[in-house]
Amino acid sequence: MSESKDFLRTKVEEDLASGKYKNIVTRFPPEPNGFPHIGHAKSICINFGIARDYKGHCNLRMDDTNPTTEDMKYVEALKDAVKWLGFDWKDTVYFASDYFPKIYDYAVQLVKMGKAYVDSLNEEEIREYRGTIKEPGRRSKYAERSIEENLDLLERMKKGEFKDGEHVLRAKIDMAAANMKMRDPLLYRIRHAHHFRTGDTWCIYPMYDFAHCLSDYIEGVTHSICTLEFENNRDIYDWVLDALELTPPRPYQHEFARLGMNYTVMSKRKLLELVNGNYVNGWDDPRLPTIAGYKRRGYTPESIINFCDQIGIAKANSMVDVAQLEFCIRDDLNKKVPRVMCVLDPLKVTIENYEGEEEIDASYYPHDVPKEGSRKLPFSKEIYIERDDFMENPPADYFRLSPEQPVRLKHAYIISVKEVIKDAHGKIVEIKATYAPNSKSGEDTSGIKTKSAIHWVSAKHAKNVEVRLYERLYKVDAPEGLEDLNPDSLHILKNAYVEPAVISEKPDVRFQFERQGYFYADPIDYTDVKPVFNKIVGLKDSWAKKVESTEKPTPKPQAQKVAHVEGEVAPMNEEEQALFNTYTTELKLNAEIANTLARDVELSRFYNEALSVFKSPITLANIIANEVARELKQTSELTFSAKEVAELAKMIDEGVISNKIAKQVFEEMAQTGEQPKAIVEAKGLVQISDPEKLKPLIDDVIAKNPDNVAKYKAGNTNLFGFFVGQVLKSSGGKANPSVVNDLVAEKLKHV
Repeated sequence: MSESKDFLRTKVEEDLASGKYKNIVTRFPPEPNGFPHIGHAKSICINFGIARDYKGHCNLRMDDTNPTTEDMKYVEALKDAVKWLGFDWKDTVYFASDYFPKIYDYAVQLVKMGKAYVDSLNEEEIREYRGTIKEPGRRSKYAERSIEENLDLLERMKKGEFKDGEHVLRAKIDMAAANMKMRDPLLYRIRHAHHFRTGDTWCIYPMYDFAHCLSDYIEGVTHSICTLEFENNRDIYDWVLDALELTPPRPYQHEFARLGMNYTVMSKRKLLELVNGNYVNGWDDPRLPTIAGYKRRGYTPESIINFCDQIGIAKANSMVDVAQLEFCIRDDLNKKVPRVMCVLDPLKVTIENYEGEEEIDASYYPHDVPKEGSRKLPFSKEIYIERDDFMENPPADYFRLSPEQPVRLKHAYIISVKEVIKDAHGKIVEIKATYAPNSKSGEDTSGIKTKSAIHWVSAKHAKNVEVRLYERLYKVDAPEGLEDLNPDSLHILKNAYVEPAVISEKPDVRFQFERQGYFYADPIDYTDVKPVFNKIVGLKDSWAKKVESTEKPTPKPQAQKVAHVEGEVAPMNEEEQALFNTYTTELKLNAEIANTLARDVELSRFYNEALSVFKSPITLANIIANEVARELKQTSELTFSAKEVAELAKMIDEGVISNKIAKQVFEEMAQTGEQPKAIVEAKGLVQISDPEKLKPLIDDVIAKNPDNVAKYKAGNTNLFGFFVGQVLKSSGGKANPSVVNDLVAEKLKHV
């Protein structure tokens, strides 16, 4: 148990000392309507942690009182999250639905006591009658019904004799209460919907405020720990338990501040929108803040738990910097993962005076003396190095490989440049080099001075792998909607190479790729034929530097003194700096895109040429810094020109095609050399914005999904994204999303 006690543990100790409870029972009660996220991890750690610290028990209970949004797959995801974090619920998972008969009996009891009534006002009238913060509400005329009439109506509601919304059961408390939640709150509502556990047994379902406190009581929970948004609900919690005059001991609710994290959304509605709209690749997408996402990305349970411990338990909401979570995984992995070499953007180096092959004994933990473990690192005449570890015309203080500067290959020899080989377009495709035979690492007697060591792999022995580089899903500190998504949150590199020791290990393993970051073998897509690695986190907080670079002008190269240690980037020369400043200040490009273009002569030339054809700086920059740059890495000769990319950008800006379709068109351009307009016309890819063409698609989707329409009409507004997604899918991605959104919203109003 932690030495410094938070206010919740202090309360638990007070209750034990006073004899209020003999044993501590907490509960983690999620609603199974989505995958758990990092905020749930905090709640899991608090509830299970307190139970563990005081030798009590924590119940895992599904709050399954809303059949329109819940599913068994979410139950399994919640169980998996708790288990993965290292907590145990003693083989029994509780469900609020198990208590439906008992909760209904309690409702009947309240009616008999004159403390609840069946109301027949509609939803709008109930809202109107509730009053405002400044004005008291007024009680429904139906509150005057007799106990006998209320019991009869409640029983008929239970039997399914009424439609959704025709009646509700309400507590009779105080329509003038300062806490508006106490103005005769709803206890039951009619929902003719199939429940994933109880089937069609029930057509009335208890509201959260009624079911939650009673479920706690039935289970013998002592401390019902909730987040702050339920603070006003505590009055209902207490009223229900007190009004029923239940036998003590009874539970009490305590609130703590929920987790808020920058560059992150944790609203289930927004997460569901991302998943259903295919903005991410499922609930376990490594860019999502879900436990499944962190798990697939390669985070460890220890890092998540350490993060939750570090942020503590507070009574006031605050925002946590996501960099703190990244620090926790970095700190955890730094202590225990082996260090190996992977080249993400390979440049071939042929060592002309080296013959044969050898194996070099290289430690997995070069800087941690107590740790043992090494592997055989094959070395041969042809190797790959990172493309940006060589510069033909380097700036001052550049310490990696250049025509005038030798460099050490980590664990191996010192090499020097003999010749630079370029293709017809001036792109460097190979380095001819020589090595110093007596310069082997640990045995160096060459006397050659080098200022840095770079990583490499043997071309003959290395394994081609796919590497997925993840950035933050949102580009702004406090994201609101889809417009705040970071378009560069995922880069897939298919031409990376790792040393053979990486593949010989079990797939479920993490590595530090030297100078690159921490990586994890993807647990879903990894195969021996196609190894896939996810970037967990970089070696340093590179994001903070990126944000800073958009707020402060980058210093001129001569003002910098850069030591090229692991993970650092060479400073810009004066020409690159001038381009960067132009791109960011005049053309309003974001710093990352501007940096990519300014540092690459061929890309900046291509960009300027495209701009002379069509003046759309941001659209063109995004295409060139991503799609064109990727093509240049994979081929020595492009099949398209700057003029054709400008035509593609123009079609995007004019709404002829969507961004998604533009990527498809670009791929076709890269493969065939066809003109973008010709591809769009031949394949019929023009974006559909005409409402008259979209309405039949919408009608078809509505007709094919009557169950989801019913759920939406019953209040499950999360399904809106489902309908939009289905229309976009049925149009082959050609429908204009904004037009579809408006049309679907209008259609659902009148279904």
